[in-house]
Amino acid sequence: MCGIVGYIGKREAYPILINGLHRLEYRGYDSAGVALLDGDSLNVYKSKGKVSDLEETAKEKDCSGTLGIAHTRWATHGEPSVTNAHPHESESGNLALVHNGIIENYTILREQLQTKGYHFQSATDTEVLVQLIEYYEKKHNCDVVSAVRYALNKVIGAYAIALVDKRQPNTLIVARKSSPLVVGIGANNEEFFIASDATPIAEYTSHVVYIDDEQIVKVERGKDIEISNLQAEQVDVDVKEIDVDLEMLDKGGFPHFMLKEIFDQPKCLEDCMRGRLEAMDKRLKIEPENIQYGINLSAVKQYKAQLMSAHRFIIVACGTSWHAGLIGKQLFETFCRIPVQVEYASEFRYRNPVIHDDDVVIAISQSGETADTLAAIELARSKGAFVFGIVNAVGSSIARNTNTGTYIHVGPEIGVASTKAFTGQLTVLTMLALTLGHEKGLVSDQEFSHYTEELSKIPSMITKVLEQNDKIENIAKTFTYAHNFMYLGRGWNFPVALEGALKLKEISYIHAEGYPAAEMKHGPIALIDAEMPVLFVATHHQQYQKIISNMEEVKARGGRIIAVVTQGDEQVREIADQIIEVPQTENFLAPLLSVIPLQLLAYHIAVKKGKNVDMPRNLAKSVTVE
Repeated sequence: MCGIVGYIGKREAYPILINGLHRLEYRGYDSAGVALLDGDSLNVYKSKGKVSDLEETAKEKDCSGTLGIAHTRWATHGEPSVTNAHPHESESGNLALVHNGIIENYTILREQLQTKGYHFQSATDTEVLVQLIEYYEKKHNCDVVSAVRYALNKVIGAYAIALVDKRQPNTLIVARKSSPLVVGIGANNEEFFIASDATPIAEYTSHVVYIDDEQIVKVERGKDIEISNLQAEQVDVDVKEIDVDLEMLDKGGFPHFMLKEIFDQPKCLEDCMRGRLEAMDKRLKIEPENIQYGINLSAVKQYKAQLMSAHRFIIVACGTSWHAGLIGKQLFETFCRIPVQVEYASEFRYRNPVIHDDDVVIAISQSGETADTLAAIELARSKGAFVFGIVNAVGSSIARNTNTGTYIHVGPEIGVASTKAFTGQLTVLTMLALTLGHEKGLVSDQEFSHYTEELSKIPSMITKVLEQNDKIENIAKTFTYAHNFMYLGRGWNFPVALEGALKLKEISYIHAEGYPAAEMKHGPIALIDAEMPVLFVATHHQQYQKIISNMEEVKARGGRIIAVVTQGDEQVREIADQIIEVPQTENFLAPLLSVIPLQLLAYHIAVKKGKNVDMPRNLAKSVTVE
């Protein structure tokens, strides 16, 4: 993996491809490359490093042509290098291919091809695939689409590919399995755009086709798209209209996307609640339509029976989404009295889990393309479970492979370290839990009205927290020296501690761990000394006095304490070295506020350490391989 862009039309391809690669930089990568077809001339340029390095490499080269493919690579097979960068060419030089995903049986295929006289320059599985396509093209004396089909029927693994053949200067071939790919359609079929997601092509067209697993697509200038499957059966073309706010793809005056997205959260959560939460619509002076009981989630209306009759919820997710799932567990158990398991999607299908047909599996993913979560969904559906998706990306694979679900509608998230997607996921989980609890009669009308009103206040409360940005930046100066960090919380705030630790380690490369505060004395307390900063998430809740005791234990051992507290807290102020206040709200809503200072603290520490916060090393935004 990481990003694919392609173009065929009347315009020069190179500027479109480079612009698209820049749009995909948020996904994380270590090298980049482009292949341009001009007549029967195929030019391939590659570089290690950033897209800007590729531009420098190609600056004095022939970059003409109205057909091309481009790629940003996140190394899986072979180190980051020019040789291992995509595109990869076939033995004859006729074919050039870019690929996201992993071909698991590439070693066997490579050995077989070597016995037939094929030579390999790189350590990648991608070069094996392009050589395999050429092998079948020659063996069966067939067209390139048929050769692609033969090859893909032999490979095991995940792929999204784009292929050009210099003998066919009017044709571009793409295919996918378990890795996202979208085709954009220009006016009158005069041009087509290929990309891993809609962000690189949204400025050129609003009409797209989302490619499904095991589909091969042939696009030719001036002709309709042709889609077939691996069995050579024709597939209907389903054109969707997308609506991407291009302003959301720019930094808007902020130095980094991550900071912009942290500050976007009040507006994003309003967008998430708009048309769904009656109290929010009234706050925004919008006349609510068809709101029932204060929250309107169409998925709940349509699939009420399945959701209400579930004997268990299983939440599957990875990373930040898994942390949101831990809070979701508390929400569903508190308001719905439904037992909930929270599973790492990456482990779920490998431990032979017990899944019943009356289970509801809730899959949470920012990108909607997380390979591990998709695999968990596939297993759940095979066992007859009902699958509910919570994603951000409209038209994504998870959105299309679940029975139903809810979009979080927070707009494109460009920074690799997730911020607004986390609070958007929590908002949807909260609305879902309150709705089901009310439908079950476990949340009274009075409670429901009060809770939804409190939820509608969260965006303005986050704005209040963001006003402390300068204070948090000053706190960050003190802790850039740290080599380790501990985050502690209890109850609703324990997952927030995990999320805060993840944010810090992702972008500052400081080792950080999150624990339930009560667990500190069962081992981690051995680490406490004057060099160990400890951040307590200590808003008012049922374990407040107990977490005060945990702070005293840290203080007694010389630990330096930062505390996130409820506004007006004086007890913690006397203990902590630094405090950050958040407004008072219901305990179950506190994570939506207490996480904001942790996002800002991680951001400012990373910036002061000179790190690239938007594209931290070794990380990818959309993890489309296992």
